[in-house]
Amino acid sequence: MREFKGRVIASGTVTAEALVSYGGLNTLASFQKALQFGDKTATCGDQNNKDLYGKQMAGKALCLPQTIGSTTGGLVLYCACSMNRQPACMLFSKPIDSLAAAGAVLADVWLDNIQMPVIDSLGDDFLQYVKDGMKVSVKEDGTVIVD
Repeated sequence: MREFKGRVIASGTVTAEALVSYGGLNTLASFQKALQFGDKTATCGDQNNKDLYGKQMAGKALCLPQTIGSTTGGLVLYCACSMNRQPACMLFSKPIDSLAAAGAVLADVWLDNIQMPVIDSLGDDFLQYVKDGMKVSVKEDGTVIVD
């Protein structure tokens, strides 16, 4: 078990199974099926992300370095939350980009009964340690515990 401390972007507490991407997450390509075609499990549709492609993202602790790609990234995250197809949490080893942060914050503020804690700046050690299937717990103060 290891504990990591990051910066809170959207607060909350959750425990979920880790799903890890060692490359950046293209939010539009990854969540397109969930948003347009009714995929309630949010199966990753980004063929360029070998770590996540074809895997269920909804309800998982999504562990990644950063988001990449489209300027629609924040809107995609907000929409995934509004449709209840979001990851249980998003945990970034690097600082989050402003677009993804905007989507997470808007979902946190505008949507009732929807939670998707987002923590960034967890460090490279976090992404080297966490593996798919590990149990990840997020605390309000930005502490992330990986079992």
